Amino acid sequence: MVSIDNHIRRGHPVIFGFIIFFSIIELAISAWLTSRFNLRHDYLSISVRDRTRYLLFTACWTIFFSLFYFALFLHSPTGGIMTSVLSHAVFLFLTWILWTAGAAAITAALGGGLNCSAHFTYCGQLNALEGFAWVVWIFVTFALLVVFFRGISASRRGDGYRGSLIA
Repeated sequence: MVSIDNHIRRGHPVIFGFIIFFSIIELAISAWLTSRFNLRHDYLSISVRDRTRYLLFTACWTIFFSLFYFALFLHSPTGGIMTSVLSHAVFLFLTWILWTAGAAAITAALGGGLNCSAHFTYCGQLNALEGFAWVVWIFVTFALLVVFFRGISASRRGDGYRGSLIA
């Protein structure tokens, strides 16, 4: 029988790699749109402008802290408070809240997405911004669920939530 620990050892770098990769894409799109909006003031609405800036912040937050947790896990997956279930849960829950708010906000501002045949300014980029926000949200949700279930198993084995992701 294959231990779940082996899946966590392999899966943690993969899922965090996906979160980092798609957050970098989101960072690039939102930074480009923010620079264009600041330079030309040709945003669809103030809501779109502000929500694009919010997603820029959220992408920066995610990249910085995901790289931190990625490196810590590679260095020491079984030791330390920073690689514990609780630490991961707090980070991922805050990140999940940020992405939920950002993805839902840009979706609401765009009315669920733009029809590019109507020739909106930056139509493709805004649709990509919305789409990649939901992609990152999916990966963060998956990681949060895995950490939640690992927290339950750590608690049952007597380690509490300060226990590591790997037994």
